[in-house]
Amino acid sequence: MSPNPFAHLHLAVALDGTGWHPASWRDPAARPRDLFTAGHWADLVTEAERGLLDFVTFEDGLSLQSSHPFDPDARTDQVRGRLDAVLTAARIAPLTRRIGLVPTVVTTHTEPFHISKAIATLDYVSSGRAGLRVRVSARPHEAAHFGRRTVPRIDAYDSPDARDVVTDLFDEAADYVEVVRRLWDSWEDDAEIRDVATGRFVDRDKLHYIDFEGRRFSVKGPSITPRPPQGQPPVTALAHQTVPYRLVARQADIGYVTPHDTDDARAIVTEIRAEQEAAGRADEPLHVFGDLVVFLDDDASAATARRERLDELAGEPYTGDARIFAGTAVQLADLLQELSSAGLTGFRLRPAVAGHDLPAVTRGLVPELQRRGAFRRAYEADTLRGLLGLARPADRYAATV
Repeated sequence: MSPNPFAHLHLAVALDGTGWHPASWRDPAARPRDLFTAGHWADLVTEAERGLLDFVTFEDGLSLQSSHPFDPDARTDQVRGRLDAVLTAARIAPLTRRIGLVPTVVTTHTEPFHISKAIATLDYVSSGRAGLRVRVSARPHEAAHFGRRTVPRIDAYDSPDARDVVTDLFDEAADYVEVVRRLWDSWEDDAEIRDVATGRFVDRDKLHYIDFEGRRFSVKGPSITPRPPQGQPPVTALAHQTVPYRLVARQADIGYVTPHDTDDARAIVTEIRAEQEAAGRADEPLHVFGDLVVFLDDDASAATARRERLDELAGEPYTGDARIFAGTAVQLADLLQELSSAGLTGFRLRPAVAGHDLPAVTRGLVPELQRRGAFRRAYEADTLRGLLGLARPADRYAATV
């Protein structure tokens, strides 16, 4: 393996409660009493920024967490309850300066008009560091919270009975993102005049109806919030198979994928790039990040022992959609470089115990990658798009000369 198969690796962390292991709240580093305080989240994001990471994502959902993928459970030995991801990101924004803030939004039961202005507002509050992670919901009990639609019960996303349901949800998500993006562009960059002498605050000719008509949405526009500082805050999505890969290829700036080895990563990247070309976006930049759950310690045996201890507390081995890594920073750096050779442009790491494994990333993994010339030594841009190497896009409604 080449010691430096890539020039610049992108790194993000996914924040979820006290960590991704179900028993993480029982770890001495977890601080479960602080979970629903601003300080808990501020400390985590500040630590991520200390490590020069590109961005953090905030998990969210429309029902209590569950050990079952489609139904609620009655467990009381795991973290239940969340703060709103968008509001949490907005609270943290003034406390940070350079790191991107990417909250999760469930498209299935929320309105794109509301989310467009919420993320635009976050972009203003953070001075251009907002992003958006979209996800769908195929859970009937979540639909019951709103009473506006029903979702047929499915037992697995890849089952034959689920195919039409899942395809419809992700097609709806693609339309949702299209509406959000059009609303972000519905104010031209120079629509605000703010001329006290003439009494003109806005040029009405530079606010545009988006006139979107789709199967689920009919949105007139324009937005009530001026165009965000980034123009288009980056849109991201997690994808595990062809239908969500298609959403990433059609509408996202970053797709999170879950390969379990290098060959798997290569096949996923190849499929997404083919879908990207089919969507007419072959010339547009699209990042593909690999997701990994990480247990990081100075000694590999200590990381493995910590995982086993948490599994024992949980009463069962922890498994999930993403590969689980337990080892040292050097070993993780080797793995990331190996996986990146398959075409991944970055990684979103999921700390098993946020209070332990996030500092291990920022203070162990990052210096190791820097030593290899594989990660930045200083933030090179003030916006999230800038950190990701994405140019600020032109407004689609602005007149071209």
